Amino acid sequence: MTKAYHATDRRVLNVDGADARTFLQGLVTNDLARLEKTPILYAALLSPQGKYLFDFFITSSAGGYLLDVAASRADALLARLTMYRLRAAVTVTASDLAVILSDGPLCDTSHPDPRDPALGWRSLTADPETVLHGIDPLDPEDLLRLRIRLGIPETGAELLADESYILEMDFERLNGVDFKKGCYVGQEVTARMKHKTSLRKGLARVTVEGPSPQPGTVLMAGDREAGILHSIAGDSALAWLRFDRAEGEMTAGDARVRRSEEPI
Repeated sequence: MTKAYHATDRRVLNVDGADARTFLQGLVTNDLARLEKTPILYAALLSPQGKYLFDFFITSSAGGYLLDVAASRADALLARLTMYRLRAAVTVTASDLAVILSDGPLCDTSHPDPRDPALGWRSLTADPETVLHGIDPLDPEDLLRLRIRLGIPETGAELLADESYILEMDFERLNGVDFKKGCYVGQEVTARMKHKTSLRKGLARVTVEGPSPQPGTVLMAGDREAGILHSIAGDSALAWLRFDRAEGEMTAGDARVRRSEEPI
């Protein structure tokens, strides 16, 4: 039986107008042309220096596009898009649509999560109470455990504004970046990282033994910093690691941490 819940930690923005497509296409990391073949995209908006600022889901609407973004970053994203608007025939406004997360399809606007179908389905609706009527609640903690198991970074947890680089956060694996679409904000830095021999830092799943440390705890390999621990559920967690320092046992406070033997 399908389970779902109203994700009140998400908000939706409208990007409307005659220039909406060209406006977004020149800003975000994914190619809006993909919406001709798929109903939903995952993408990011970067700083000119190539650092992560926002991530969101994009769907088409009658007048343009809808952006499903973390509520904690919605106002800042609206302000950033408004700053870039200049003379373009574009309006950027907040929407009253609600975001529903579920483990199966609920309505016509339900789509599999583009990062990984195993994450479930996303729906946008003006009437969440009707959509959720008679539906068993989905526990957000179950989604946290699933996200960690699948190696999916989250806004404000692993994805830190003005700090993270999207390739270190596996955006290529998560279908969140297109290397053939042409220019977008931060594209030059991202392309350079893409063509490196290999990334020396990045997202990894780790196991934790001992007292559970707080997210944000620095991981130590001996007397050297080896990374930062992020989302934690039981003895599993996600961490940003310096791979050359994370080959053996690490510590996070009084806990012992090891990189998982099963790659993401």
